[in-house]
Amino acid sequence: MRPSQRSHPPHQRSRPLFPLLPLPPSHQYSDTLSLCLGALLLFSLVSRGQAVQAENVTVQEGGTAQISCRLQNYDGSIVVIQNPRRQTLFFNGTRALKDDRFQMLLFTPRLVRITLTNVSVSDEGGYFCQLYTDDTHHQVATLSVVVPPETPSIEVNTEAVEGGEAKLTCLSPRSKPPASLRWMRNGREIPGVVMQQENGKTVSVANTISVPVKRQDNGAALSCEASHPALGNQRKVRHYRLDVHFAPAVKITPPQGILREGDSLTLTCTVTGNPLPRNIQWSRVNDTLPERAEISGTTLVMTRLSQANNGTYLCQAHNNYGRAADDYTLRVYGE
Repeated sequence: MRPSQRSHPPHQRSRPLFPLLPLPPSHQYSDTLSLCLGALLLFSLVSRGQAVQAENVTVQEGGTAQISCRLQNYDGSIVVIQNPRRQTLFFNGTRALKDDRFQMLLFTPRLVRITLTNVSVSDEGGYFCQLYTDDTHHQVATLSVVVPPETPSIEVNTEAVEGGEAKLTCLSPRSKPPASLRWMRNGREIPGVVMQQENGKTVSVANTISVPVKRQDNGAALSCEASHPALGNQRKVRHYRLDVHFAPAVKITPPQGILREGDSLTLTCTVTGNPLPRNIQWSRVNDTLPERAEISGTTLVMTRLSQANNGTYLCQAHNNYGRAADDYTLRVYGE
């Protein structure tokens, strides 16, 4: 009788907790390892929560700008600041670009701040705050430059002649954003035609008006005002007085009372005009002036009058815009 035999189950191997993956070929092993390490480092960075924040800034041309980069959970990684042309300004607080207008003001685990003096419109743009960890973080601080206008200038496009129009242009050659120009007279705005032209990053602005004029407007006060956000409630003002050209007007002032032989006569000729006539002409109609007549500017003086001096005397004046005359009839009575 055979002894009974026990049946034993086949031997079973224990399974690994994680399935084993086949190894890549040797020429791919380094790439795979780098990929795995990168994933681990990225996980480490996210867990630390490092970040960088940039603050936009607006500054007036010629002023000083402060560009700030705020750091979160900083662990000593490299911090780089670059200008809009991607040139490195500072590398971990050390100057990298030879431009003395840039200065490192503050470098702490929470805040990196630089200053830029004598700012110009060419400095405008995005400044990069970069945090070099295993995964580079960067933010852009946008620098905006405002350019206030200077006091505007006034150009005379068409000279003012009585009965015509004066055409004047107020010009602000450079501002950013564009300045607002307006013409004023006696506290009221004069409507005009506004034109703008870009000059690079700045803008020139012109406001042209056409004003009907008469001689009474000569010397009238006008002004052109430039307003701009950088000026606040203030304005840059250019004052102007109308220069209206007109033909002369002549008036002789007669003497008072009756003139008798032996008296003296003084005639004064008042002349207006723009431009004012330089030469005043005295004459006697159909005769010459008496020998004893003396002319001094606009005044005619005659002494020891006689009836031979009787007649009509003329005062005449002219300029480029016309001619005028006035007359006085002299009658000398006997004693």
